[in-house]
Amino acid sequence: MFKFLKAPPAKPRIEEEKIDKTYKKMRLQVFIGIFVGYAGYYLIRKNFALAIPNLINEGFTKTELGFALSFLAISYGLSKFLMGNVSDRSNVRIFMPLGLLLSAIIMIIMGVMPLATSSVLIMAILLFLNGWFQGMGWPPSGRTMVHWFSITERGTKMSIWNIAHNIGAALMPLLAILGVELYADWHAKFYFPGMVAIVVAIIIFILLRDRPKSLGLPSIEEWKNDYPKDYVVKTKEEEENGVTAMEIFTKHILPNKLLWSIALANAFVYLIRYGIQDWAPTYLIEVKGFTEEASSWAYSVYEIAAIPGTLLCGWLSDKVFKGRRAPVSIIYMVLIVFAIFVYWQNPVGHPIIDTVCLIAIGFLIYGPVMLIGVHALDLVQKEAAGTAAGLTGLFGYFLGTSILANIVGGYVIENYEWRGYFIMMLAASIISIGLIALTIQKTTK
Repeated sequence: MFKFLKAPPAKPRIEEEKIDKTYKKMRLQVFIGIFVGYAGYYLIRKNFALAIPNLINEGFTKTELGFALSFLAISYGLSKFLMGNVSDRSNVRIFMPLGLLLSAIIMIIMGVMPLATSSVLIMAILLFLNGWFQGMGWPPSGRTMVHWFSITERGTKMSIWNIAHNIGAALMPLLAILGVELYADWHAKFYFPGMVAIVVAIIIFILLRDRPKSLGLPSIEEWKNDYPKDYVVKTKEEEENGVTAMEIFTKHILPNKLLWSIALANAFVYLIRYGIQDWAPTYLIEVKGFTEEASSWAYSVYEIAAIPGTLLCGWLSDKVFKGRRAPVSIIYMVLIVFAIFVYWQNPVGHPIIDTVCLIAIGFLIYGPVMLIGVHALDLVQKEAAGTAAGLTGLFGYFLGTSILANIVGGYVIENYEWRGYFIMMLAASIISIGLIALTIQKTTK
């Protein structure tokens, strides 16, 4: 690993009377850092989708552009897992802004170099690289969370942090439109948000810090007096030497059956998230008689409804269930089953009910999406946090989104119509409930 990425060593403990003030200040500072930073990653993730109409005018087909776009999701899922392991042994202050900077450079290249959008192969390669660098955003954020926030407050804090991606996703098209207005060039959809993302990368570097011990502070468990049941106190030698990539996999990831269970559950949760979201405009127009404008509004409220649903989900897991994630996820998924069923069976001519169902699904599905990530962090020791977060991301994006939602979902709709599609959505909900239920034993010991 490059030396400049290496996690900084622990510093001698600072004076006792300075610890509280320093801890409170730095917790707020690093939280703002990962919040602004993760929003920044979403400024340059979905830009290609906005440019598809322009690329079609350039002579590319939808099939070709869909093929190129699939490389983004595939590489993103792989990167979250593999780069997550690297992040566990890296300085997050360097690692997170570096990923955003490299991703921004790719977007700027796609905007300013005519060669970058001249063929499907070149676009696919650049999107693969962008997806890979995008995978450097979530794992260091999760690692920061477990080092700076204790287990009984983590659900609430992560639910607040998680809405950063909703804010970033909402700002991205606005920046793209502004770029096109400023430069009178549709390629600005790529390079203008990319320039803004570089500024965000600088902000991340200024705000972020690595572990509390790298600043001479005690561990978060000691400072909050909030120790999980399986907390392990490390020796000074263990702190200094750290752990190898192989030790993270063999000791903390591969034998952790509960982690693999929620990772697989995440694939089905992501199938529902993107299966409903990506096919909503087509379903509402073809089956429910919506206009394009009305379907666009319904699509947007699905995303907006995620914000209060996510915040409530995190609060419930911390305050009502005392740090237990599985019960809240199960409650949300059970309610999703009812919302999907009504969305499917609602007769044509009742658009308000259809829209309310989409709002309900958006409100509910993002809670488990966030909470499974928190659950993964809870199930491993802190030195494996980034890898655990990456594993759930791998299952969610590679299996759940790329394969199940995009490829299998399209095949089912084409061959078994919408009835088969909704049966698949309901089945995915029930399977995810069963897999999450397997992890209840961890929190009820």
